Amino acid sequence: MGSVSVHVIEGNPHLRSLLGWHLQQAGYKVFQSADMVRTRDLFQAKQPNLVILDSQLPNGDGLELCRWLHSHGQPLIMILSACTTEADIVAGLRAGADDYLTKPFGMQEFLARVEALTRRIRLMNAPASLTYGDLNIDLVQRRVHFRGEYIDLTPQEFSLLYVLTQASGSPLSRTDLLRRAWPDAIDNPRTVDTHILSLRKKIEADPRQPNIIQTVRNVGYRFNVERLTAETNGHGRHANLAASGLS
Repeated sequence: MGSVSVHVIEGNPHLRSLLGWHLQQAGYKVFQSADMVRTRDLFQAKQPNLVILDSQLPNGDGLELCRWLHSHGQPLIMILSACTTEADIVAGLRAGADDYLTKPFGMQEFLARVEALTRRIRLMNAPASLTYGDLNIDLVQRRVHFRGEYIDLTPQEFSLLYVLTQASGSPLSRTDLLRRAWPDAIDNPRTVDTHILSLRKKIEADPRQPNIIQTVRNVGYRFNVERLTAETNGHGRHANLAASGLS
């Protein structure tokens, strides 16, 4: 998914502005509102992924609004409240909130909680599998099929292939690959070369002249999305010609 959108609903203009600024600095797309009417119109227009909701709005009941938000699009909701008793927190969670943060709070804790909710959003929207031409990557079972055949990859080879595909054809340096694909900190870039070679032996027609995982001189490696797509389209054209008797 793209950047996560956050709707901040807070009656205090100074706090609303502060939260919005910190969220924008952290890379979120932010919308803000302070009253019930404006909130409902903006929410329906923008359909944000996450709502930050003040439980005590100046012109309405925040928990009532929480129930309304939960029934319209079902975003993740974090309540901010000066009501700190157990009964208050239980009421907020039962109204549909996914998190409840009591005021006053520290900005680092607020951002950490937003980040935790964001991880849930990404998991909710994550695809079960990825397909690039004849290459299918099952993200649930962590299995790879290429041209109809199962390819037996080690866990590290699978992670490396997945990270390469996520770059959408852009080259990644060895340092980038070590940071994104390896679970532990490793400083030796030759580790990447070794695993790339092993991966090529399993999915390239000729590992010595690779077409799928390409070397980019002075940079690193890239996943050749165009090649797989072109191959699939080519197979489709040949099949259509054969069916029409023109091959």
